[in-house]
Amino acid sequence: MKLVKHNKTVSALAYHLVFCPKYRRNILVDKIKTRAEEIIRNACIEKHINILALNIQPDHVHMLVSALPKTSLDYIAKIVKGRTSNLLRSEFPDLLKMPSLWSRSYFACTVGQANEEVTKKYIEEQWKKR
Repeated sequence: MKLVKHNKTVSALAYHLVFCPKYRRNILVDKIKTRAEEIIRNACIEKHINILALNIQPDHVHMLVSALPKTSLDYIAKIVKGRTSNLLRSEFPDLLKMPSLWSRSYFACTVGQANEEVTKKYIEEQWKKR
């Protein structure tokens, strides 16, 4: 991962985020999965969040992201989950049957420089484990 220089800071921060649909339903498939990935990528570009790896499984999403120190993990989760929920529910009426698209919880951890490649490989190989 590259060092990011911004104003008076230099940083190299990477976070692993995992979040699931409400009740861990297998809804992230086919067109919904494709559209969710597009929405996530666009939201992250707009908010200056760099996606290092993204893997969408039918019942959860793995993201490895890099962001400036002022960007909190809670903000990243809020942006990604909020944007995807609003747009997916408006584009796919079947999703309106659910009380909400995402579970309120999420998993987040920091990724050290030495572990970044291992984490990225893990995220990218999720499909091979099924």
